[in-house]
Amino acid sequence: MGKFNKTGKREMPALNTSSLPDLIFTLLFFFMIVTTMREVTLKVDIDPPKGTELEKLEKKSLVTFIYVGKPTKEYRAKMGSESRIQLNDSYAEISQVPDFIYEERSKMSEADQGKMTVSLKVDKDTKMGIVTDLKNALRKSYALKINYSAAKRGK
Repeated sequence: MGKFNKTGKREMPALNTSSLPDLIFTLLFFFMIVTTMREVTLKVDIDPPKGTELEKLEKKSLVTFIYVGKPTKEYRAKMGSESRIQLNDSYAEISQVPDFIYEERSKMSEADQGKMTVSLKVDKDTKMGIVTDLKNALRKSYALKINYSAAKRGK
């Protein structure tokens, strides 16, 4: 039979950290690739109305946003203080909405085009006339699924 020696305590070998920088840079590149930055720079001030019966949108890739509100301070001298429509990164008129919807719809796959939802982010102080005109323009361009964005009412 063999004899087991317990003459001294063995030390744990040191952990090899030479591949740690590679792992860190791999994670860094992964997060840089999958992270999306804000796609639209808001040029209108939006204070959404408060609501109680709110539902979260399921698939955000099918949602197209239209912003309506007063221009921000830096654009008020040029654009005035009346409510304006913002499509992507620029101000627009009602007549430009159908072209915008057509363009956004063409970016989607053919299966998803019928599921497209237009979300209106409208300032609570905006007059209803511009919203009605906007809804009529959306109706003419067959964008019939409309969502109104709101903030959750505090208790």
